[in-house]
Amino acid sequence: MPVRISRVPLAATLTAVVGAVVLLTVPAHLREPVNASILWVPAPSGPAGTGTPSGPTDGPVDTAESRPSPTVPATPPDARTLPGATPPGTRPPVVDHGPRTGNKVALTFDADMTDTMRYQLRSGAVRSYANLRILDLLERERVPATFFLTGKWVEQYPQVTRRLAANPGIELANHTYAHLAFTSDCYGLPRLPQRQMTADVARTFDIVAPYGGRQTRYFRFPGLCHDHAALDALAPLGVTVVDGDVVSGDPFATSWRPIVRAVLDGVRPGSVVVLHVTEANAPMTDEALPHILAGLAERGLEPAPLSEVLQHR
Repeated sequence: MPVRISRVPLAATLTAVVGAVVLLTVPAHLREPVNASILWVPAPSGPAGTGTPSGPTDGPVDTAESRPSPTVPATPPDARTLPGATPPGTRPPVVDHGPRTGNKVALTFDADMTDTMRYQLRSGAVRSYANLRILDLLERERVPATFFLTGKWVEQYPQVTRRLAANPGIELANHTYAHLAFTSDCYGLPRLPQRQMTADVARTFDIVAPYGGRQTRYFRFPGLCHDHAALDALAPLGVTVVDGDVVSGDPFATSWRPIVRAVLDGVRPGSVVVLHVTEANAPMTDEALPHILAGLAERGLEPAPLSEVLQHR
């Protein structure tokens, strides 16, 4: 029987996001990745900032000029040494948290981007799905974090992605290309055909790789929904699937207080906290984050990169 992992606090929020999808265009055709073996390359030269580092921004749409050059080093690091890498051809492990020892916790931020969200940006219905105030705080306070990026978000925000990659405390992970569902019942998200699942995830690794920085082989399913067939589709890619044991409920929250309460009530040593950087859909996350950090400090807990919390070094 298929196993589907879901989180109740996400149900209402994700339903609101995807309700309009059926009224819009069909997701762009998924092409095969150019070179799925490219796992890491040096960060591109040039400024890492966004140009507007302290306020909301729509961000540039991807163009040939804005994309980093995918130059591969003569001797790239062994893919098996990347955090989260597993033997290709085996069903990837699924983890919710790290060991319950020590005082480390992982703050993870999902960067969703669907065709509906792109349409809202282009039509002017929303200003931004990249909350730069979160980045400002992480940089200012030197807080480590891990960002799960969709390929379309990276294409929409190449300069913000450069900024993430330039931060030595931030790890980059994979959240699919277009945030489509990998199971038949995942909060109303349109389903990605099974035959396209492997290529979808490989495509995002290829899109993220040229930015350099702290690349990983961590992957998170949209809605945290997956079954055996979805996991088997990822087997060729050698990844670790990361769900999370503390779901903040930040999408569409109208106050920062419930977000803080959800995180601090559930967090423990080794926890993986699920947050979002998608400003228009999660407008209170930047206000909640300082209170979350203060609450963690009061509990003797310290944010750390996901690889350190999971002890994948």
